[in-house]
Amino acid sequence: MPRYKLTIEYDGSPFVGWQAQTNGLSVQQVLQDGIKGFCGQDVKVNGAGRTDAGVHALGQVAHIDLETEVACDTLRDAVNAHLRPHPVAIVEAEQVPDAFEARFSAVKRHYMYRIVNRRAPLTLDRGQAWLVHKPLDADAMHAAAQALVGRHDFTTFRSVQCQAKSPVKTVDEISVARYADEIEIVCRARSFLHNQVRSFVGTLRQVGEGKWTKRDVEKALAAKDRAACGPVAPPDGLYLLQVDYE
Repeated sequence: MPRYKLTIEYDGSPFVGWQAQTNGLSVQQVLQDGIKGFCGQDVKVNGAGRTDAGVHALGQVAHIDLETEVACDTLRDAVNAHLRPHPVAIVEAEQVPDAFEARFSAVKRHYMYRIVNRRAPLTLDRGQAWLVHKPLDADAMHAAAQALVGRHDFTTFRSVQCQAKSPVKTVDEISVARYADEIEIVCRARSFLHNQVRSFVGTLRQVGEGKWTKRDVEKALAAKDRAACGPVAPPDGLYLLQVDYE
């Protein structure tokens, strides 16, 4: 059975998350329905990451196995036609070796969080970013974020519902930069704990508003206690940007 790698973009606002669930429509289910509409096959779409309800993606990756070989452009365009009107699109399809696994073959995941830092309400970016009215010091946020880079026990920044076997992860990079009224926080690691990036962002907001210092972030990390985390940022501003493979 030929295996295909799919690069997928979606607006997570109307979905219960990536993973198929009984309590609402998921991105995975929409894709599986679209593929069945194209070729009549019940195919499982295996994603690189399970984004939560309301979280978006510019570069989610998945793999599927089909019964017969299909031209990659045909697969992309035909399935996209069956995805309408859902805000999900296959950006690229390519045939890959059978050993390729979207989740387990990944060597790095890139996430971005968007904060719009202004008094005026959101219009075009409603549901696509976190609106924070109080002025934020992006430079202070960036400096404090460096305390979270490296290999640590991230229990403080881990959802109580996280199913990972260990809270220890290695974060390769966190950058915070301001572009006019927008602040972008980019995090890169091989893998992340459930709600880890949103927990980082909520904590760094405390720094940006002057409520916390870098030392407070260090203490929160060392506490290894979920109660020491700052308020968790909402899902609206989080994007799965890219997944890297060897």
